[in-house]
Amino acid sequence: MADSDFPGWHGTTIIGVRKGGQVVVAGDGQVSLGQTVIKGSARKVRRLSPGGYDVVAGFAGSTADAFTLLERLEKKLEATPGQLQRASVELAKDWRTDKYLQKLEAMLIVTDGAELYIITGAGDVLEPEHDVAAIGSGGNYALAAARAMMDTDKDAETIARAAMAIAADICVYTNGRLTVERIAR
Repeated sequence: MADSDFPGWHGTTIIGVRKGGQVVVAGDGQVSLGQTVIKGSARKVRRLSPGGYDVVAGFAGSTADAFTLLERLEKKLEATPGQLQRASVELAKDWRTDKYLQKLEAMLIVTDGAELYIITGAGDVLEPEHDVAAIGSGGNYALAAARAMMDTDKDAETIARAAMAIAADICVYTNGRLTVERIAR
C-alpha cells in the first residue's frame, strides 16, 4: 500500500472561549484512523506549569507531533516566564524554520487565562477575534456555535461545552467525551 493510499489519522475538535475573566479550553476524545474510531477518550487538552506559570494547551493533529510541540512550548515558557505571546512566537519561528519541526502535523490553542492564541506550523500566532478560537476537523462548527452564544448570559464553560456538543453532532471525527480546563488570570 502506498503512503498516499493509507488512510490518515483524522480529527478532533478543540475550542478556546474567553469570557468574563476566564478562558476555557475544551477538546473531544475521539481518534480515528480512516473510518474507524481507534479511541474515544484521548486527552487533547493539557495544563502546563513551567516554572509555576500556568498555561492550558489543546492540540489537533498527530499526537506525537503535538507532544513534541508542547515540550518545545514549555521550554520557551521557561526561558520567557509569564510571556505567553513571546514564547508562542518563538515556537512558531522554530516550527517554520527547523527542518525537523516543519514535518510536524498539529495545531495548538494556548492560553494563560489572559491571552488566547492559535499556533500553526506556517509560522502563525493568531489571536482570535470575538474571543473564540477553534481548530481541528470540527473546529469551524464549534467556532460558529460558540460565536452565536457569546452575546448571551452564558459563561465561558457553558459556551464551550454547548459548542462542542454541536460540533460532535455534525462532525463524524468529533465525539462528546470532553476534557475541559479552565484558567483565569
